[in-house]
Amino acid sequence: MDKEEWASVPVEKRIFFNTEADAIANGYTKEGQTQTPSTDLPDGTGKKVLFDNTHGQTAGAADWVIDGGFSDFADALRADHFTVDQLERTIPFTYGEQAVTFDKLKDYDVFIIGEANIPYKKSEQEAMLQYVQNGGSIFFIADHYNADRNKNRWDASEVMNGYRRGAWDNPAKGMTAEEAASPAMQGVQSSNWLADNFGIRFRYNALGDVDNLTDVVTSDQSFGITKDVASVAMHAGSTLAIVDSTKAKGLVYVPTNVEGWGFAVDQAVYNGGGRAEGPFAAISKVGAGKAAFIGDSSPVEDSTPKYLREENGSKKTTYDGFKGEANDATFLVQTVEWLANHETYTSFSQVQGLQLDQPTQTLAMENPATSTEPQTEPWAAPAAGYKWYDPTTYAAGSYGSSKEAPKQIEYKLVHQSTLPNQSEFKIRVELNNLDPNATVSGLKIGMYVSGGQQVAMFQNEDGTWPSSYNYSQQFSVTADIFGHASKELTVKINPTISGDASLRLKLGSDNAITESVKIGAVPVEIYDDTAPTTTVVVDGVSGENHYNQKDVNLSFQATDSPFGVGVDRTEYRINNGE
Repeated sequence: MDKEEWASVPVEKRIFFNTEADAIANGYTKEGQTQTPSTDLPDGTGKKVLFDNTHGQTAGAADWVIDGGFSDFADALRADHFTVDQLERTIPFTYGEQAVTFDKLKDYDVFIIGEANIPYKKSEQEAMLQYVQNGGSIFFIADHYNADRNKNRWDASEVMNGYRRGAWDNPAKGMTAEEAASPAMQGVQSSNWLADNFGIRFRYNALGDVDNLTDVVTSDQSFGITKDVASVAMHAGSTLAIVDSTKAKGLVYVPTNVEGWGFAVDQAVYNGGGRAEGPFAAISKVGAGKAAFIGDSSPVEDSTPKYLREENGSKKTTYDGFKGEANDATFLVQTVEWLANHETYTSFSQVQGLQLDQPTQTLAMENPATSTEPQTEPWAAPAAGYKWYDPTTYAAGSYGSSKEAPKQIEYKLVHQSTLPNQSEFKIRVELNNLDPNATVSGLKIGMYVSGGQQVAMFQNEDGTWPSSYNYSQQFSVTADIFGHASKELTVKINPTISGDASLRLKLGSDNAITESVKIGAVPVEIYDDTAPTTTVVVDGVSGENHYNQKDVNLSFQATDSPFGVGVDRTEYRINNGE
């Protein structure tokens, strides 16, 4: 109301609040407010999502690409009718290029940034902000402090916030002259970019593992994002600080007295956990656009990395977070549905019935301009010859390398669709793409349910059974002349277990392949997908140049695998059937 209307209201009927947020929290509205949106979010029909793979998303053990460690997430979005693409650099590249531009983003509804490890240039930040102001949305997926994947002193949370902890005056603090002068560091400027524009920033805390974060706001306070979401998982992550509650709102919180990450370089937990620690996942409304945030990549990843480590060429191990734990998949897909849903309100203060958050109380050391670095970075010395800013030093098989990738072993687990829990059955382990006659040792296989409980035992080589449910004994396989090797194992599952489980093959301590399986009271099926092997033996006197000058006897010896149903008959042709 205007001043004249206010003056006409009797004093005893006037209600005073300290702030507009207090009034809204008490149910009062103002001109221009919208009604509370429906909690039923539209699917991705007609919507497009773009994943960033231009800022170190594959550094270290990370493999946050749509055909690698984020493939389950990408596939789920496609199943929800989104079009999914990926922003790439043209190889070879130097990191001097402006990879993120408004023109590259403008045709997409959502831009997903999975744990960036190369800082964004000021021009790239400006492009992203222009994209949001024009109705686009960004999903920021970070991690705990000191998760520096490529040992360049920049964590994903620092990249997204816009400044390095303890390096406000110089983003290249502590770097060699070569690093500081590299194309990757040109155009990088310190700023409180995320907080200034989105009303929120990642804290530099480092929290431990919590399989089920159950403090989830109700769906009517999350625009439907948390519908059917009872919990979300975290495996070493961070929280966020709400700076402007009209722009940012928390969705998922860690428990009180949450434990810190074991390798934290400071006190790890800043406000004792709980809601005071700030949200683990949050959203933001900025003008015509939106944003979402989560403090850990673990709920998003799956166990199918595509690339080798850029530092040394070793195999990566990633885990089944997206499908394998809590309600991660539902939460993440519905977050993207909200991000892609273009709505007219420009601030959370305009949404009737929405409870605004209180700003998060932060520590003095978190002030961006005066923050301090608790421990000299990077956390470990890079491998000899590896330079995070120079892709020509990246190992073959890693993203950005121009070197020919080494041949990768292909693993496959062959079994029936639902595994029986009342009978012994067989699983076949197959390896392909080996060198002829090569032997691979140190393999073992296990089956576990959520929480890590082993639920199967595998028969030993001597025919005996182990005394407990656990990984099998280690075994070896030897390839044939075509580079194929296999091993069949007899399995017994705990008869009290049914439902979802994971089947994992390990090579030494590395995860070779993990897949989701179903367990139930079903009969054993004969799974015969391998043809019998037939050997031809020639009995006769060989003449010159191995030609037989007299009649010979041919013997056919056919054998089937233990998985097979046996050999029915053998057919042959002579001279192409003449």
